[in-house]
Amino acid sequence: MKNPLKHLGDTDRKVRRAGVKLGKTALDQLMPLHLWAGPTGHVLRAGPSLLKLRPEQAILGQRLTEILEFRRPRTIQSIADLAAASGEPVQVVFRAAPRTPLKGLVVALPAGQGVLLNLSLGISVADAVRSFNLTRKDFAPSDPTVEMLYLMEAQAAVLNESKKLNNRLQGAKIAAEEKAYTDTLTGLKNRRALDYLLPRLTENPGDRAFGLMHLDLDFFKEVNDTFGHAAGDFVLQQAARILLEETRSEDIVARVGGDEFVLVITDCTDLGVLRTIADRIIARLEKPIPFEGAKCRVSASIGITGSQYYGAPDRKQMASDADAALYASKRRGRARYTLYDPLAPQGLLQ
Repeated sequence: MKNPLKHLGDTDRKVRRAGVKLGKTALDQLMPLHLWAGPTGHVLRAGPSLLKLRPEQAILGQRLTEILEFRRPRTIQSIADLAAASGEPVQVVFRAAPRTPLKGLVVALPAGQGVLLNLSLGISVADAVRSFNLTRKDFAPSDPTVEMLYLMEAQAAVLNESKKLNNRLQGAKIAAEEKAYTDTLTGLKNRRALDYLLPRLTENPGDRAFGLMHLDLDFFKEVNDTFGHAAGDFVLQQAARILLEETRSEDIVARVGGDEFVLVITDCTDLGVLRTIADRIIARLEKPIPFEGAKCRVSASIGITGSQYYGAPDRKQMASDADAALYASKRRGRARYTLYDPLAPQGLLQ
């Protein structure tokens, strides 16, 4: 059998003898998806874009009908059949995976030079562009595919900008919500946040047990009156830091008034644990807080209750009971905690 590649070096010379003065570069530019099969049916030349569709498959020197399956016209079984269909549109698909479909036009070349297939990706262009990293340079400028690529790029750019805008809007929304639920001085949650979160702990009775602490700083007014509001703000910030350090990340710590705080100890109604937390907080807050050479002295009075005391947790009643226990602590001398048990005599436990 003759070597099918022997025509490769003589192709341009044959074209010139036939009167078609078209070099390889020009042919590649005009038809980047072309296939040129010689009279024996072997591929003599393939356009650069077509070669990109099969980067790991040998194209040159292979029989055209072994590379492509002709779906229309279905009668094409040989190079002679293909030459007889000159001027007709064809639809083909690669025999090897991925079976990329193509469509185009077949032209029989003069002087027994075989046939030329000028192919296009058609509606499969989007998949091919993604799969084979094709760009506008891989298509002839006159190919409508170029306009489709422009539209795809424009759509991608619009979608990308829309996504960025949505992300910015979502970020701004989250930031606004975070700001609305945050106490600006201490960084703790505020009363609005507490009013939002507590119902979610109590809307399904029995789902989540929790302890509730209402804390008020003792002698805070004296700090403000003696050392000024800057000292008072600093004391509040230090108190907030202590409360965060003595609770877990899943607990809720909120500043609900000037020197008032509420702590929600989630998934915990153990009285021993709640008492221990209160003892640690009181002990730390009793230590003098230095500010610009002065020592600010405060303490904490705490009221405690727990969801286990309520058959159907009522956040308003629980908050009221914790508040009552707080003021009982103040009446008993401050710097201490009081537990509120609705079932106990007068509701209060030392």
